[in-house]
Amino acid sequence: MNAKIIHKMTIIFLSAFLLMPYLQADAQENEVSVNVTSLKVRSGPGITYDTIGAVTKNDKLNVIGKENDWLQINFGSTTGWVASWYTTKESLEFTNKQIISKVNRLNVRTEPTTSSAVIGQLQEGDSANAYRSQADWIEIDFQGRKGWINQSYITITEQTKNKDTSLPSSENIFEVSVNALNVRSKADLTSKKIGKAYKGDKFPVIDSVHNWVKVELENGDEGWLYSFYGTLSSPETTKSVEKNGTITILYNGTNLRSESTTNSEVITRADAGTTFPVAEKVNDWYKVKINDQTAYVASWLVSASSTTSNIIETFKDNNNKETEKKKDITRKKGTLKGLTIVIDAGHGGNDRGTTGALGTDEKDITLLTSELLSSKLQAAGANVILTRQSDEYVELRKRVSIGHQVDADAFISLHYDAIDNSSVRGFTTYYMHSYQKELAKYVHNGLSKMISLKNRGTQPGDYLVLRENRQKAILIELGYLSNPSEERNVTTQNYREQATHGIYNGIINYFDAQLD
Repeated sequence: MNAKIIHKMTIIFLSAFLLMPYLQADAQENEVSVNVTSLKVRSGPGITYDTIGAVTKNDKLNVIGKENDWLQINFGSTTGWVASWYTTKESLEFTNKQIISKVNRLNVRTEPTTSSAVIGQLQEGDSANAYRSQADWIEIDFQGRKGWINQSYITITEQTKNKDTSLPSSENIFEVSVNALNVRSKADLTSKKIGKAYKGDKFPVIDSVHNWVKVELENGDEGWLYSFYGTLSSPETTKSVEKNGTITILYNGTNLRSESTTNSEVITRADAGTTFPVAEKVNDWYKVKINDQTAYVASWLVSASSTTSNIIETFKDNNNKETEKKKDITRKKGTLKGLTIVIDAGHGGNDRGTTGALGTDEKDITLLTSELLSSKLQAAGANVILTRQSDEYVELRKRVSIGHQVDADAFISLHYDAIDNSSVRGFTTYYMHSYQKELAKYVHNGLSKMISLKNRGTQPGDYLVLRENRQKAILIELGYLSNPSEERNVTTQNYREQATHGIYNGIINYFDAQLD
């Protein structure tokens, strides 16, 4: 062996040796855990490759590569591939971080999944301390207890102020949401029952432990209630920020400009959570004071609820029941201000919908899709109503009645299709009545420009949520779960992002055309 060859081999060996710590560190940073009972490990990135083994639930896997939705992992003395949708990323701890909600009615849940219970909601501009992230979810402090929110609808920034969040504020109120709930002497289901609370009852919160809240009863005694069966609220969460003459920035790096136009000079930038006193509102811009200088910030980048911009008012009907009534609002093109849109996530609870060739339940991905679409429509100014917000069964006629009750301007039902023939693929938009056809055309056109699935067009469909609906209602089938290839595509976050953006564009274009 000559000197040149020995020299080259020495360099290669030393390079590999020096890189080993970095490769190992990278693998540790990309660790995932298995979230199904048994997961096949394959020789390549796809179900057509041979099975070389299996891993079990909660196993930790080091990810060394990725191709589409498949992860390459270390597997014994070799490597293999697993489907990413059956794994969960390990959580990342936060230090001195807070979140700012970019939307209204952002659900806070007990677990990082849409099937878990909703313990409350954040409004646009609300902030909360962040503890850690897990996959697409962030764990936060919510009125003295821990909850999870989807990170698609928030901005993460540095904490702006220090406060003790170990206990809920004495101003917090717990409202019972079930017909009857036992009051117990201790935070334990086996403890003594000391009374009952009923739906709509409200109690001041004194303390909280895990999933229990300690409340003050009407007779002055104290007792414990299981918090899954109610909601926490605070007077602060319902207070309008504009009444105090301030706005809250929703996005990091927001431009504050010298004039109320997007091409004027940027004076400074502000991060999410920063508040400014409002001098006045000029069209779609807020005029604020920064030290001794005047600046302008676009209204779509801030939270500033006011009595003049609310699109819903409460009134009593003949049965003395509170419902919602729309106010007349002057709407500009490109916005949905003043419109109420109902989003119907198909199936739920014991109604799984269709189950895909690879095991996907339709009810799970319709809910994920509806929440993502909701955030986009709210950002455009729409008042969005969801027929379901968790893994629960909602009867079809009730879904329709929700649209009738709020006098919805549009009713959008989201589904994923299936058929015995696994080669069939594509997306379809259905309508039933002539007054629904135009909405179907616009939304389908917007969708076709954003996704690459086979376009099956708009068609009449005799579905109850269309047939019985007095509103402009459509039902969208967003791909075939019975087609394995299409199932892998439509169950990804990227597909949901593209599809909801297409639906959003179609809705905007439809209502813009009404202004013409």
